[in-house]
Amino acid sequence: MTHVGSCFCGTVQLEVTGEPEAMGYCHCQSCRSWSGGPVNAFSLWKPEAVRIISGSDEVATYQKTAFSQRQYCAKCGGHLMTNHPTLGLVDVFAATLPTLAFAPGVHVNYAQTVLPMHDGLPKLKDFPAEFGGSGESMAE
Repeated sequence: MTHVGSCFCGTVQLEVTGEPEAMGYCHCQSCRSWSGGPVNAFSLWKPEAVRIISGSDEVATYQKTAFSQRQYCAKCGGHLMTNHPTLGLVDVFAATLPTLAFAPGVHVNYAQTVLPMHDGLPKLKDFPAEFGGSGESMAE
């Protein structure tokens, strides 16, 4: 399966192939601030499954912490993806991939939520233990 997405103006196009490693919602303050919304819908991919197919000269990166390298279009400011080198994964914003059947499986950083969501999905206080978090669940 291949999905193609683009930035807001369409200058930068990216492609993902295969299936995402995970999909869900992040509630951390950093993702909320970056996305401009109360929650960020993510799809995590192995780096080799993600590639820029056009407009690579317009891709800019902002790195606030060692955990996240946020990439966006320098022309329109449209968000594209976030490299997570410590996890070995790339978060391609779910909204960037219009043909991806978004099937969230988890909420991460739910301790920081400003938008409680009662959807029956697991709510993790921070991250899964395998990603360096506590793996601790929270009640809905």
